[in-house]
Amino acid sequence: MRDVAAPIVEIQNVTKAYGKLKAVDDVSLAIPRNAFFALLGPSGCGKTTLLRMLGGFEHTSTGRILIDGEDMAGIQPNRRPVNMVFQSYAVFPHMTVADNIAYGLKVTGVKRAAIASRVEEAIAMVRLDGMAARKPDQLSGGQRQRVALARALVKRPKLLLLDEPLSALDKKLREEMQLELVRLQTEVGITFIIVTHDQEEALGMASEIAVMKEGRILQIAPPRELYEHPTRRFVAEFIGASNSFPCEVLAIDGQNARVRSPLLGELTVERSAPDVTSGTLIIRPEKVRMDFSTPEPTPGEALIRGTIDQIAYFGDLSIVYLTAEDGSRLQCSRYNVSRIAAPDPRPGTACTLGIHPEDLLLVGD
Repeated sequence: MRDVAAPIVEIQNVTKAYGKLKAVDDVSLAIPRNAFFALLGPSGCGKTTLLRMLGGFEHTSTGRILIDGEDMAGIQPNRRPVNMVFQSYAVFPHMTVADNIAYGLKVTGVKRAAIASRVEEAIAMVRLDGMAARKPDQLSGGQRQRVALARALVKRPKLLLLDEPLSALDKKLREEMQLELVRLQTEVGITFIIVTHDQEEALGMASEIAVMKEGRILQIAPPRELYEHPTRRFVAEFIGASNSFPCEVLAIDGQNARVRSPLLGELTVERSAPDVTSGTLIIRPEKVRMDFSTPEPTPGEALIRGTIDQIAYFGDLSIVYLTAEDGSRLQCSRYNVSRIAAPDPRPGTACTLGIHPEDLLLVGD
């Protein structure tokens, strides 16, 4: 009997080498059932190679991949309990929406009556009602994306693999499709694994994220933990924006460390992980207080004097780029919460930044 508590995917010490280059380097991870799991990282980090090995389009050099407890070694892509949605969608231009969705069922010998009901169910699932007879050139980009999703889901796979599926869409449509994907994953109750280099996309969709760099996984965590408690400087800087400060660790006390920073002085901060005994202090831009008077610090707060260099206005918020008194470049987020608020300060304006130690984190380099 299948152990429903067991992970749906187990990747055990997997390496994929092309000559001397290791695209994936000794990766191990377990992906829970019914998760929306994201593989996130910059181009060339190995995330797509790992996804293709799950789909059977690439073979491991060493290590094992198990899906639902079954070793996938030697099992061809069409025999695996997975389906894949590609970046290009790959819908057949000469077929209708219904025929595109039915294609996989027809080639695997599903009976005609069953095909008709399953296609109808899939069309409703992706909200393409009334479009069954249309050809792809009569559809928008988002609708073609839905056809590709329905074609993958109609075969009822145990895993749905998504290779940068939203990268060709404009920003507004991409945001709409992100919500649709989360809805679909919840409704169909299978595991989705998405590859993306878009941090906001991963944070907004995934229940768990693995951050990759140079073929290795640096951290696996839910979105909030990954953003608020990155364990390494690369993760902190790749997941959103951050300000970093060099520091010297003076003492370790459980989860905390006493540090000395040239710009912030001596203070006690949280460590990101038990093995972090040296590294860099980081703080997110929205956690930095900006003041244009000359205030005294609140208890425990560190103050930094600086000058505004540039302001980027994004509507809902503005990003203020500054130079601190020691020459360091910093940034601060200002949310535009009122329509009639005072305009952003001009470049060259002097300001004071307030930083609370509890908003700082000591991360490993």
